[in-house]
Amino acid sequence: MIGTEPVELRVLVERLVDLATRRLASEPRSEAAWARARQLADHLRGHIRVRAASLDAPLVVLLVGPTGSGKSTIFNTIAGRTASPTGVLRPTTRVAVVLVHPADREPLVNGALAGLAADQRRFVEDRAIEPGLAVIDAPDIDSLEHANRALADRLVEAADLCCFVTTATRYADQVPWNVLARVEERGLPLLVVVNRMPPDADDRDQVLADVRRLLADAGLDRLLATEPGASPRELIGVREGDLAPDGDQLVADTIQPLQDEIVRLRAGRDARRELASRALTGSLAGLGDTIDRIADDADHEAIDVEANRRTADRSFETSLDALRDEIAHATFLREEALRHWQSYVGADQMTRFFSEGIGRLRGAIAAIFRPAAAPVAEVRAATTDDLVVVARLQAAEAARRTATAWSAEPDMAPVVAEHADLWLPSPAFVGWLRAGLDEWIEGIGAEIQAHGQSKRLLARGASVGVNVLGTGVMLGTFLHTGGLTGTEVGVAAATAFLNQKLLSALFGEAAMVELVEHARRRLDEVLTVTFRAERARFDLLLPVPGELSGLASELRAAAREVRALSAVAG
Repeated sequence: MIGTEPVELRVLVERLVDLATRRLASEPRSEAAWARARQLADHLRGHIRVRAASLDAPLVVLLVGPTGSGKSTIFNTIAGRTASPTGVLRPTTRVAVVLVHPADREPLVNGALAGLAADQRRFVEDRAIEPGLAVIDAPDIDSLEHANRALADRLVEAADLCCFVTTATRYADQVPWNVLARVEERGLPLLVVVNRMPPDADDRDQVLADVRRLLADAGLDRLLATEPGASPRELIGVREGDLAPDGDQLVADTIQPLQDEIVRLRAGRDARRELASRALTGSLAGLGDTIDRIADDADHEAIDVEANRRTADRSFETSLDALRDEIAHATFLREEALRHWQSYVGADQMTRFFSEGIGRLRGAIAAIFRPAAAPVAEVRAATTDDLVVVARLQAAEAARRTATAWSAEPDMAPVVAEHADLWLPSPAFVGWLRAGLDEWIEGIGAEIQAHGQSKRLLARGASVGVNVLGTGVMLGTFLHTGGLTGTEVGVAAATAFLNQKLLSALFGEAAMVELVEHARRRLDEVLTVTFRAERARFDLLLPVPGELSGLASELRAAAREVRALSAVAG
């Protein structure tokens, strides 16, 4: 029985509750993983935490069984009145019906039944019974209604003593035995009532012998002992038709062994504490393996999550590289906008000045170029508009590739289905990119002013205008004669040539190259940051990197502590 220090156990239990809560918050990807995490959380909150805090908390005796097994009739027999509805409509019991002394109601609401909503429980108070023990009629464990089955499963996690009610014709049904497997796993003390037994004594003996065989095969026979070292309790058989006149209860002495056990537990604090201690010891003994399985779930998901993350990374990197390629070849620029700029920087005297040398060009700058005549606004608008269009197309392709790949993964398909917007760029994408491009262009102007510190360059720059020069540098990031071939030679090549000559005349070849390279690097940063922000919405649907693997490590460490405590307790 439990022999560990209460404070030590309570600290460990609270840590386990925190780990279970975090595991649920990580949204387990498979139904089985979610069920294991939910079961652990329910068991910790409904039973282990309650028992670790006090062995004197109200004992929970739970009646569970398949549809039509007669649980509610047995419950009414224990209560001595019609407290839980019976009838042919299935399922009859849809909430937890709790027979309780009024003094135990609040401790149960704040303890074993804390995880249940108010509409999931109904209290039947009785001042005539001794406090310290509650009997609960659970919904059918094979109910077709998922909510009823889920509630029954949660109640199993909170029980100190399970009374399994079945019938002579349904005791071998698979679904109830799945629940009994959980009873065995957590070492929950067990009573078995076989209802609607045949009238013939030999037939009854055969049924009970077969039930005992199944219990032994499942390892449940060890749980039937009511006290340490005692032999297994005989199964309780109820003959067909052993009903009281009202039809909602059994003849009083039909389930006498069950009635005697409840009376014994109600009458003796030591008996209740012994059973509570036994239930807690059994829970702790099976907890380590449960936690390890949940840690395995988290580890497997961590691998899958990282694979999904890499899929998104590759999709966005591929699209960003494709965008960089389009920028490098200036394929997105409108010919009309280039002609406007070519016309401006290719003023009538330009060819003659170029042939006479760069010094002659510098001297004529002020005479040739008029800032007011420069199509700055038109060229900038056309260039940024076209860049936004091609960037959005690449972002759309990245989103499509990621959503397509994720939707093919069983764990991610529901996520993609729930977020249909993943197939397209986010509504904020264009705004993010335009804001970044505006800052980029402003940064070009600031660097031009910083480079124009000498009086002569300031004078030349002032005569042309920082906005004009900034537009030239902006176009220089896209237009470069060395990168234009084949069909691209033409307006783009001519504009690139004139634009570069103008910038070289003003700043010198080295400074011009530096300005353009800085502008290209900052543009790439703008695009990278914008695509990273767009990529982040996919990351929001995945756990933080390392979170699941870290949680798995913490769970395994806690499982080792549980086993160490269980060894001491045993």
